[in-house]
Amino acid sequence: MIRRLGLAAALVLALDGCALFGAEPVPDIRHLPNLFISPSGKPFRGEAEGPYAVAVWFAAADTNHDGKLTLTEFQTDAKAFFRELDTDHDGVIDGFEVQHYEQQIAPEILPHVEGLSAGEGLDLSLGNRGREARIGEGRKGRGGRPAFSGEGASQFGLFNDPEPVASADTAFDSRITLKAFLQVASDRFHILDVKQTGSVTLSDLPTTPLQRLRTRAMKAHTK
Repeated sequence: MIRRLGLAAALVLALDGCALFGAEPVPDIRHLPNLFISPSGKPFRGEAEGPYAVAVWFAAADTNHDGKLTLTEFQTDAKAFFRELDTDHDGVIDGFEVQHYEQQIAPEILPHVEGLSAGEGLDLSLGNRGREARIGEGRKGRGGRPAFSGEGASQFGLFNDPEPVASADTAFDSRITLKAFLQVASDRFHILDVKQTGSVTLSDLPTTPLQRLRTRAMKAHTK
């Protein structure tokens, strides 16, 4: 049985069939980031007009190159990122290391306050379908590029989880242990393994909100 994920207990897979972006104009593909946030929180970036970066993560995690990710590979990938985050090597990701992750490693997940409308507050709640799709909403950030709201990593990842590292703090004590980090990775793997085959392929994965927008923008760009 999948355990509760503490702060991220309401995690849900991004819905492929949702009309997330309505009928609003599709941004120029050159102005969209090519960013994927892995299930453990690690960012992967690609060229603006290149393939979506989920493939970069998958290839790195698929250590035996058989086109499938097993639970062992999934946890090995998470463990490697845990070691990267644990900068003082004490076996725990503390509040300072979480802050370093958010500000230096994956700053894209932080809310962009400049993109808020007048009187609009930050909403980091999970599963808020009414505010789920902020990419390409027409509001502009610097340089005329689409502005991102406070949905954090959920715009770039497979789960509706604004902060995948912090949500591994299942004890709510600002100390994320490797055991807790790997347990959350295991829970996320079982959510992705919809067919319950013990492995997932790249095509099994749901698409991210950004990935769907990039697909639309790429089609518009090549017309």
